[in-house]
Amino acid sequence: MDQVTTIDGRAYPLGVKNVDTDMIIAAKWLKTISRSGLGKGAFEAMRQEPGNVFDDPAFTGSPILIAGDNFGCGSSREHAAWALIDMGVKVVIAPSFSDIFSGNAFKNGILTVVLPQPAIDRLMEVAQGGDPIHIDLEQQNVTTQFQDRFAFEIDPFRKHCLLGGLDEIGLTLDGADSIDVYEAKIATDRPWIVPAVA
Repeated sequence: MDQVTTIDGRAYPLGVKNVDTDMIIAAKWLKTISRSGLGKGAFEAMRQEPGNVFDDPAFTGSPILIAGDNFGCGSSREHAAWALIDMGVKVVIAPSFSDIFSGNAFKNGILTVVLPQPAIDRLMEVAQGGDPIHIDLEQQNVTTQFQDRFAFEIDPFRKHCLLGGLDEIGLTLDGADSIDVYEAKIATDRPWIVPAVA
């Protein structure tokens, strides 16, 4: 998993409430277990609408998505997070998220930032103007070149994992020294449970 420290760039000004995971990636795309290639199917139905933000060249490749309340509701499909990553989105900013989507996003290295609606409204204005937005995970804030500054909260464990680029395997390997110490102690204290070496 890539480290998440700071993210700069333009943002997709979506702002739509109750975007469910079927809207992010439709069920017909769930036949694959590959995490790559799903970006082309992301927001497929929305992309049928003329003037949608996803096909606007001004926002192509933006690493930030600004959404409305209750983003990622609906099913628990992890493909939604995979699709966002495949289209280059590293951060989603919204007033609230579905818990399951937020968990899937975190496990795949996407930062979800919760901000109140007035902050979302201001960031939508900035994004619609094509101006960049800066997110600093260490400092836990979102800023713009117009002196906007919005602080956000994040679970300390999630922050640690994202800053270190630690997925579940990486997190386990990060504790390898402690695991070795524990196994050595067990081998001393309870040798009957340690398999004999041939």
